Amino acid sequence: VSGINTVTEFVLLSFPCSREVQVLLFMLFFVSYILTLMGNGAIICAVKLDHRLHTPMYILLANFSFLEICYINTTVPNMLGNFLSETKTISFTACFLQFYFFFSMGTTETFLLPLMAFDRYMAICRPLHYPTIVSNRLCMNLVALCWVTAFLCYPVPIYFITQLPFCGPNTIDHFLCDPGPLLALSCTSAPGIELSCSLLSSLIIFVTFFFILASYSLVLRAVLRVPSASGRKKAFSTCGSHLVVVSLFYGTLMVMYISPTSGNPAGIQKIVTLFYSSVTPLVNPLIYSLRNKDMKAALKKIQICTKTDQSE
Repeated sequence: VSGINTVTEFVLLSFPCSREVQVLLFMLFFVSYILTLMGNGAIICAVKLDHRLHTPMYILLANFSFLEICYINTTVPNMLGNFLSETKTISFTACFLQFYFFFSMGTTETFLLPLMAFDRYMAICRPLHYPTIVSNRLCMNLVALCWVTAFLCYPVPIYFITQLPFCGPNTIDHFLCDPGPLLALSCTSAPGIELSCSLLSSLIIFVTFFFILASYSLVLRAVLRVPSASGRKKAFSTCGSHLVVVSLFYGTLMVMYISPTSGNPAGIQKIVTLFYSSVTPLVNPLIYSLRNKDMKAALKKIQICTKTDQSE
């Protein structure tokens, strides 16, 4: 690749501001990063250690938390290093690796969320068939399929982008290697690659989003037929937290990737990307654990066990 391109590294501008503000941003994002790791890690531990949570719903939730940890690790450590770095450079290879893993993780999330919606649909609309159809084994197989399929989506588009001539400038006005800013740096226009990337992103986002909408429309119809108020409340509570996560994630994704090269100003691109790549992984554990009695009980149990071990 380096033989074709005169550019061997890129400069990620990140958030241009004074040194003091950079240090402040570093501290803010570092605390957010640690909290995200702890929150999602706690959910994984709770599901692993509490046998009552060894059900498809919680297996999916633990996998989702694991994905969130992987997802933020594709961008945040590099972004933190950039805040304290003078050069803010990233090598050509590292840039495209980050692009690949960031998009593959994001695509995995767009596949996992419909799977979680399908699980809720089966549990609420087909309760008698649910235990026989949605087994733990099927759940794990579908999760594996989500990961494998997502990681097969972007190698070809990324390969074609790496083959474009990058002869300078090499400054990306972003905190990560995003296709829009990258394509803008190419010495030749590539409308075909641009359009195919946009179509691929749009197809993945819309198909999965409409699947979620369809699942929850059926869930809502079933919930409204539940005679008891407590039954309706429980069903709404379980689905409500999932819908909040879906709204946060898909809302920001649609702003970013539906239009070709995402014709948004660089500042808006950075804020929106920051939201779905850093903020949602931070708030997801709160949304899921605070609205779920079983999860709260499991987390308390871990806390008590930890305290007991420390006192011993």
